[in-house]
Amino acid sequence: MAANERDSGDSWDGHRSLEPLGIIDIGSNSVRLVVYEGAIRAAAPIFNEKVLCGLGRAVATTGRLGNESTARALASLERFHAITRTLGVKNVRALATAAVREAVDGPNFIERAERAAGVKIEVLSGDKEASLAASGIRMGFSDPSGIAGDLGGGSLELIDIDGEALNERATLPLGGLRLLDVSGDKLEKAYAIAGDELRKLSWLGKGKGRRFYAVGGTWRALAKLHMEARDYPLRVMQGYSIPTADAISFCEMVRRSKKLGQLPGMSEIARARREVLPYGALVLERTLEVVQPSEVVLSVFGIREGLLYELLPKHEKARDPLLSFCYDYARMRSRSVDHAVELCSWTDALFSNGDTEETSDERRLRHAACLLSDIGWRSHPDYRGEQSLNLVAHAGLAGIDHPGRIFLALSVYYRHAGGAPDAPDRFSERLRNAVTKRVVRRARITGAAIRVAHMLSIGMPGVIDECPLSLGNKKLTLTLPPAHAALDGERLRRRFAALAELVGREAEVRKP
Repeated sequence: MAANERDSGDSWDGHRSLEPLGIIDIGSNSVRLVVYEGAIRAAAPIFNEKVLCGLGRAVATTGRLGNESTARALASLERFHAITRTLGVKNVRALATAAVREAVDGPNFIERAERAAGVKIEVLSGDKEASLAASGIRMGFSDPSGIAGDLGGGSLELIDIDGEALNERATLPLGGLRLLDVSGDKLEKAYAIAGDELRKLSWLGKGKGRRFYAVGGTWRALAKLHMEARDYPLRVMQGYSIPTADAISFCEMVRRSKKLGQLPGMSEIARARREVLPYGALVLERTLEVVQPSEVVLSVFGIREGLLYELLPKHEKARDPLLSFCYDYARMRSRSVDHAVELCSWTDALFSNGDTEETSDERRLRHAACLLSDIGWRSHPDYRGEQSLNLVAHAGLAGIDHPGRIFLALSVYYRHAGGAPDAPDRFSERLRNAVTKRVVRRARITGAAIRVAHMLSIGMPGVIDECPLSLGNKKLTLTLPPAHAALDGERLRRRFAALAELVGREAEVRKP
């Protein structure tokens, strides 16, 4: 179990020793500051603020940054400087992308921006921007393979990524604001421009049948609309996937819509984002037609997280992003992270053979569920299941897809609410309907096993590792050694019998 790499502890104080890191991203459409808790594999943002300034609105046709956009950006950078001082952030990095890179007055803007932000600003080349986008994908996904596309206001960066290997890459002038500018706000003209540019890259054909990782605020806004249209039970963007044919069809609908403002969910999209939404849709549509991936997978991890990833020491890069998050979260929120780690190996016996045997990825997800199983212990007993489900379902997890996220949420819910097939289930119904029966069954078994473990150990370490489970062809056996025999009781036996029923076995409590 790789999750026990960190020192134990049970509060936020364990992370106070981390040195916070601030990253300012001066994009063609938005200017953003994110302050991370430190250079670790599953770093959480302490602060995150974005201002839509539109620096790249007219760069393509005038060659210059707009005066109004420049003023908004400089005012935002002054505020960001004050925020980093207030938070005591000593390490601040700043990046600028396509609009500043290409504008004739870009150097003058950088000089003023560095005074406003109080930090040196790196103007990224298109190649470096693509590399950072790929590193962001590596930060957010386990062993990614496919084409990553990062759509900004001024450009589209594309890169072929295969694990740690970065292959072909390119920067295309297909940002939403740029297309709006050069096309004279004519979608059909922009549609043709996008197709012409993408067909120049013959290597995009290597993405056929692989994933397409979509990065950028405009594409995330599209995904929000897609979620709304299908009444999806989660509103978490990271790892949200759309089959390619469905994504192309949806993008075409958005591009052709005459009443864009009336689409479900549009009211939740920032007004400054809405005008470029059809352009983002047509770029994604045309890209998918050329690449022909298996699916589109949304990523909230982009160049900022890519920079963070490149700053990590080698041992942090090697950590599993999901288990890293879950372990750190358990350390801060659970009664005992050591007990959570014990649960991982204690429940292994339930999934070792027959109809409960699991894949390596399912095992990894179960271990993550064990680590998160006690984070809701401070809630009122009547609401622990519901609150834990919502907390896990919408947590800032990386290295996991949405079916896996739902498995974690259901497992922790059943840990509190009970895992029997006839247990009250109204809070989890929509999530259950979004995954397969196998996922639900595994979540019920995992939750029921954790209920047994907590009845036996009272959430404290050093007990369940001496009370092993054994899954036979006909019986599920719990062995209680003399040192723990007194922990036997009616409630423990009831919970154990419910677990045995879920795995289709007869319950046996053995006392040698």
